[in-house]
Amino acid sequence: MTPVTERTILHVDLDAFFAAVEQRDRPELRGKPVAVGMGGTGDRGVVSAASYEARKFGVHSAMPIRTAKRLCPECVFVPVDGAKYQRVSREVMAILRRFTPLVEPISIDEAFLDVTASRALFGDGPAIARKIKDTIRAEIELTASVGVASTKLVAKIASDLRKPDGLVVVPPGEEAAFLAPLAISRLWGVGPQTAAALRDFGVTMIGDLATLDRASLVRRFGRHGASLVDRAHGRDADPVSDPDVAKSIGHEHTFDQDTSDPEVLERTLLAMAEGVSGRLRAAGLKAATVTVKVRDASFNTLTRQRTLSEATDLTEPIWRTAVELARPETRGKKIRLLGVTASGFGEREQLGLFEAGDPRRRQAVEAADELRRRFGPRAITRARLLSTGLPAPFERDFGTAAERRGDHAADVARSGRKRSAAPPPAGPGKPDPDGEIDPEMPDVGTDPEPPEAP
Repeated sequence: MTPVTERTILHVDLDAFFAAVEQRDRPELRGKPVAVGMGGTGDRGVVSAASYEARKFGVHSAMPIRTAKRLCPECVFVPVDGAKYQRVSREVMAILRRFTPLVEPISIDEAFLDVTASRALFGDGPAIARKIKDTIRAEIELTASVGVASTKLVAKIASDLRKPDGLVVVPPGEEAAFLAPLAISRLWGVGPQTAAALRDFGVTMIGDLATLDRASLVRRFGRHGASLVDRAHGRDADPVSDPDVAKSIGHEHTFDQDTSDPEVLERTLLAMAEGVSGRLRAAGLKAATVTVKVRDASFNTLTRQRTLSEATDLTEPIWRTAVELARPETRGKKIRLLGVTASGFGEREQLGLFEAGDPRRRQAVEAADELRRRFGPRAITRARLLSTGLPAPFERDFGTAAERRGDHAADVARSGRKRSAAPPPAGPGKPDPDGEIDPEMPDVGTDPEPPEAP
């Protein structure tokens, strides 16, 4: 019998989420190769999710649409419906919270659960996992893969091994043996550069890493080397986090045509900063760090970040910082994608009665927020963003914690589906960490990886 002090962690991951929802709602798509994402002008977009039928042809998320069409001419391409995916995510997360209040969504289609205290009520970890899978299938008509382990690290790796509709259980004490035969690339914190460096040590499998001398890895990789050894043994003390604490809030935009026009780039950054700041205010958060993401026409991608002198939830300081960070990286280049992310949150707060700054600006911002809440995200916008063709930033947050954003009237009207029976959220909604292709595309908040060693 599992000791009561041993944690039981589940990682629940919906299978090919976007594509599966479309196949569920459109029976004519079932059994066919389906890709979510449409290219717009010249098929310039990327695949957000691919059904398992499409994956047999090599189609996968983050792949350019034109490449997917070439690999699978019979593939059916459908547009992204963010509002629908948010609604379904809320329904799934509500199911997970029936089994434990300790649920940590890490993207729109996956979450960690700590069910240690739930075992007396629902059975052991595998029993709870089976109940969750059965409930999601019966009520949402989707399949989920679940990993069961004593740590978040091992549970997440386990859930990915037997997709779709998988259930992998790693008993306590067997973490290192379970990880040993797996490729080193499956380990958190091992990106391409780290994997290449580890090959110099003869490491190709996680078990190889577990046998290495910790001191030599620390000399090569710094503190990251020590954490790599711990992960190779399956050691991970990270708890299932407070679900009300967001790590980051961001937006990204892929241009229909690559552009080097500074005015277009700055307007795009402004639109995204506007969306990020609005979501910060909705969540009662202020951010101390601004990060920009730049992808050029050759698909070279880089990020730059800066810590502000004072945390903020206003558009202007976020936008100014984003422009200053992006300008050197975009000069003389054709840009395909831009992104703006805010992070480094403190405690949620209410506006102070005598807060420093221009009170009229704050009043104007709050009035604009209220108009958007009442009449929709396009009810008011900045003059500089009029007639730009840019998407409304407030419509582009496919969220990590989408279930806490509440049911929107537009969602219900468009879908015709009943609202979930979940209780209303206890506090303001917390948006996703990244607003582009989440959840299928690797992104911030999904597989944390420390910066590569120089």
